[in-house]
Amino acid sequence: MKSILIALFAGTLMLHAENPPSAIDKAELSYRKGIAAEKAGDPSAARTAYTEALKLNPQHANARYRLGELRLKSKDIAEKGRAAQYSDIILPKVELEDVPLADALNYLTALIGEQAKEAKKDAPPGFVVQDPDKKLGEGQVTLKLKNVPAKTALEYILSQAGAKARYDEFAVVILPAK
Repeated sequence: MKSILIALFAGTLMLHAENPPSAIDKAELSYRKGIAAEKAGDPSAARTAYTEALKLNPQHANARYRLGELRLKSKDIAEKGRAAQYSDIILPKVELEDVPLADALNYLTALIGEQAKEAKKDAPPGFVVQDPDKKLGEGQVTLKLKNVPAKTALEYILSQAGAKARYDEFAVVILPAK
């Protein structure tokens, strides 16, 4: 059995050595890299990959379509990528009891910083509250969570405070929900 597997593996290697990947295969690989970059929230890398796919195979309809969609949706894709940074950080314990939104955000910032440092990652951008009508200072936040992504903790805090988040390039902007 073992010798059969070795023979099959050797035959596969010889077949690949005789038939190197074609431009069409390379184009498909570039296209798939573009899809992965989009999912990771990196529109620049996605654009590069789709453009490379089209250079290798100008008839690659999916790459042409995704490149067009990327032009329309690159801001949304980048925002999703920035939001995903908060999902990657797991907070072991979040406990708040009747604190204002500003204090809850300061506490969350400290927890995120600690966990990012332990994981040897860069801390994601901090929070900036944009509340010209001073509506967000009225609510109190109470929360008790364990082993939760930072994004989930933020969503709970914001829902109690009647707020929403916008993930900008250098900060998470906290706004009144309505």
